[in-house]
Amino acid sequence: MKYLIILALFSCIGNSFAQQTPAKKQTEAVTIVGATAHLGNGEVIENSLIIFEDGKLTQVMDATATKMQYRGKIIEAEGKHVYPGFIAPNATLGLVEIDAVRATDDEDEIGSMLPHIRSLIAYNTESKIVESMRPNGVLMGQIVPRGGRISGTSSIVQFDAWNWEDAVIKEDDGLHINWPSSFKRGRWWAGEDPGNKASKEYEKDILELSQFFTEAKAYLSSEPEKTNLAYEAMKTVFSGEKRVYIHVDGAKEILDVVDFKKEQDLKNLTLVGGYEAHKVIDELKDNNIAVLVQRPHDTPNNEDDDYDFPYKLAGILHNKGVLVALESSGSMERMNTRNLPFYAGTTGAYGLGKEEALKLITSNTAKILGIDDKVGTLEKGKVATLFISEGDALDMRGNILTHAFIQGREISLETHQTELYHRYMEKYESASK
Repeated sequence: MKYLIILALFSCIGNSFAQQTPAKKQTEAVTIVGATAHLGNGEVIENSLIIFEDGKLTQVMDATATKMQYRGKIIEAEGKHVYPGFIAPNATLGLVEIDAVRATDDEDEIGSMLPHIRSLIAYNTESKIVESMRPNGVLMGQIVPRGGRISGTSSIVQFDAWNWEDAVIKEDDGLHINWPSSFKRGRWWAGEDPGNKASKEYEKDILELSQFFTEAKAYLSSEPEKTNLAYEAMKTVFSGEKRVYIHVDGAKEILDVVDFKKEQDLKNLTLVGGYEAHKVIDELKDNNIAVLVQRPHDTPNNEDDDYDFPYKLAGILHNKGVLVALESSGSMERMNTRNLPFYAGTTGAYGLGKEEALKLITSNTAKILGIDDKVGTLEKGKVATLFISEGDALDMRGNILTHAFIQGREISLETHQTELYHRYMEKYESASK
């Protein structure tokens, strides 16, 4: 009897902390009528009719201009808003659960040149942090490894799955490189001046990176006796199938990245961070380089920057013709990724406007990641990954989801946090009576 009680106790604990069970495959058509539809490409339909079945959008149109027959389950959404699912690039979601518990940290591997490391196979679909993205409309993400000079290979997933095989949208989409800095901060604990000074290792670090690329090309053009997994992983980089993401901030470093792109004949290259990208806009446009801009809710890096420069950077680049999206790496990045829509809302208030800002977490992100044929906008034929919000989803006050769908499947919006909210709300409501 004692053992049965213990077993039941553990079962209750497990159920209270487990992720929501993934939704079943869509079996019935869904019609959303009357909502303001924000298509993700800058267009808005005030009174929309959206139909999807078998996981795909079949109709996206103005409800007042059609007599289209409604199909399946009908959701009356007058006064509400419909958006394509938001996409979080350069995220470590599902790779780390608790920072202080080493066994839950799979974001980094030992070594420097690690193109063969694949984040996808370490992605934890049961993560409670991943689950907490969904109530804010963040339904997809690019899962990226960290560390080393070449961190490894990312993959793109959706956030409602039993395992990584079910979650994947695009497998091994990109290679991630941490570009060296031309400056280093003095180590005060070693008696050095704590200010910035030129790095003596900068040119050496770039040379080592170039040498790795050269050696990989030589390996792939020969018939080696032994397999080198790191070099083998570079094959799709040189062919252009795998995109290259270079994490870099300084203007000088960005110009060196441009030279590196030409030297290595890299076809698809994107900057991640790009804090000083506004200083080299012409070079970025001439070389067709997109930028995943760091999150705007941050303080300026330099003493002479405008106090609101991080808010304006995405707008400056976008308005000058650079393809831009938002990423959220940095302090507490996994938890803060749920704030992605509010980052976009801030950029909208500082030079972009709401519909252009929406592109930074939908269609622009999909284009940069190479998945715009599937997601990123509400268009006929695309995957039905979308949500309904009571108000403006880029505003904390309006981002209140009533329904969310991934691949046409209606997903749960309950999380560990919402369970605690309901639990303590009931406690205090009872106490006040």
